[in-house]
Amino acid sequence: MRNLILASSSPFRRQILDKLQLEYSCLSPDIDESPNGNETPVQLVTRLAVAKAEKIAETKSDSLIIGSDQVAVLGDEILGKPHTHENAVKQLQRLSGHRVTFLTGLALINSKSGNIQREAVPFDVVFRTLTDEMIENYLRAEEPYNCAGSFKSEALGIVLFDKLEGDDPNTLIGLPLIRLVRMLENEGVNVL
Repeated sequence: MRNLILASSSPFRRQILDKLQLEYSCLSPDIDESPNGNETPVQLVTRLAVAKAEKIAETKSDSLIIGSDQVAVLGDEILGKPHTHENAVKQLQRLSGHRVTFLTGLALINSKSGNIQREAVPFDVVFRTLTDEMIENYLRAEEPYNCAGSFKSEALGIVLFDKLEGDDPNTLIGLPLIRLVRMLENEGVNVL
C-alpha cells in the first residue's frame, strides 16, 4: 500500500481514521481557510479539503493524502469555529431550536497519478431549545472553541440535540469514513 497521510492536525479526525486500522501518518497543512468571494458552503469545504491535501502532496510523492474541512450552515450563513467563549455563546444561542447542516469536504489525492477525488458530505443536526444556563454549563464543561458549531457531538455535546440525520455519524465529527473507504477502494486500497 502507498503511504497514507492525513492532512490534518485534528485529534478528532485521527481518532476517526484509527477506526479503519490502517497505517498512516499526519501532517498539518498550513493554508488560508478564508472563504473566497461568493463561494457556497459546498464549494468552500470542497476547495479547502483539496487545498489541504494538495499542500501535503507538494512534498510527498507516491502517497494517498486525505484532506477534510467542515463548516456549519444555518440557512445561508456559514458558521465556522467560534475560537472564544463569547462567540460560542452567541453561536449556540443562534442554533437553539434550529436545524443545522454540517458540511464536511473530503478529498483524497494520489500524489503519484495526480488523481483527485472530492466530495461534500452533509449531516443535519436538530438542536434542542437551549437556555442560557444550558449553554454556559456546556461550554464551561467542554470548551469546544475549535469546533464548527461550538460543540463536540462525540462527547457531552450530544445533550444539545433533539435529532441527528445523516448517512455516517463520523461525518459530524469531521471525517466521513463511509465515503473515504470508497475513495480508498478506488485507489486500490481495501480496508478488509
